[in-house]
Amino acid sequence: MMLYEKFSQVGQVISVRVCRHRITRRSLGYGFVNYTKREDAERALDDLAFTVVNGRPVRIMWCRRDPSQRTNAAGNILIKNLDKSIDSLSLLDTFSAFGTVLSCKVVCDDNNVSKGYGYVHFETVEAAERATQRLNGMLLNDQIVTIEPFRSFKDREAELATSAEEFTNVYIKNFGEDMDDNRLTELFSKYGPTSSVRVMTDDNGNSKGFGFARFESHENAKKAVDDLNGKVLNGRRLYVSRAQRKAERQTELTRRFEPESLDRGSRYQGVNLYVHNLDSDMDEERLHRAFSPFGTITSVKVMTEGERCKGFGFVCFSSPEEASRAMTGMNGHVLGTQALYVVLARSLGA
Repeated sequence: MMLYEKFSQVGQVISVRVCRHRITRRSLGYGFVNYTKREDAERALDDLAFTVVNGRPVRIMWCRRDPSQRTNAAGNILIKNLDKSIDSLSLLDTFSAFGTVLSCKVVCDDNNVSKGYGYVHFETVEAAERATQRLNGMLLNDQIVTIEPFRSFKDREAELATSAEEFTNVYIKNFGEDMDDNRLTELFSKYGPTSSVRVMTDDNGNSKGFGFARFESHENAKKAVDDLNGKVLNGRRLYVSRAQRKAERQTELTRRFEPESLDRGSRYQGVNLYVHNLDSDMDEERLHRAFSPFGTITSVKVMTEGERCKGFGFVCFSSPEEASRAMTGMNGHVLGTQALYVVLARSLGA
């Protein structure tokens, strides 16, 4: 009734259907509205986009029966460094000038505060390219935004794997406060030419105990890591490895502690959660971010078929108390476009 009253303001509505979970009958966070006239549906898209319904701004888009049209990343762009005042409606208003927008979203935290980035999915690649060429590097609300093509989690992970095989930048720590750039250069230059070597210092110019050495070739960088990692220097055991970005370290830690079987074995009873009603574009990075406020996550697994999420996955916590908090906090919570169904994995007979 709530949706009918809202959408009938712009035209004659034939039917309204809210999609619900087949067992719990909870709303899945999305539904369908059918109009008698196409022009009324078009007016609803223009006038009611991101209107607040039951305390949440709703996203409205054309119903597309072909799932490949919804999941195809072509025409989908990522906008970063958005001003916190820009909401989804503002983003839609800005980017719709370049072509038909299938969906648009500013990513927010649990308090509905913008995280500073969002997505716009155009109907055509050409429209996405026009928007990127025109607005990339431009000011939006006094902040320079960066626009790039959307890449799936698998694509980003493949890129990280490639960089791991071809690294030239080396991270060094635990060498003490007496180290400086010249001494570190002397230590690493014997493995091959370096383009830069630096000891990180505090505001007073004192060593922080770690630094970086960038080689001109991967072979020399690998040689330095293999030879110096674990070597004792001035009574300290050096740690030398490939330099990693924060995202790479987080992904590696997640993989390292991922159990062989996420839904079996007594050691995971009471800590492993089954998460259902995931969007088809859900990835493990996003699922990890959503559940991380409730405790220490030891593993995350999104079940996929090809490159698409099959609609469910698992999140494993370090203690039953954390898993219980997450289950209470996330069951029924809307993540993406759907309300999650979260239970202990063992309760499903796993």
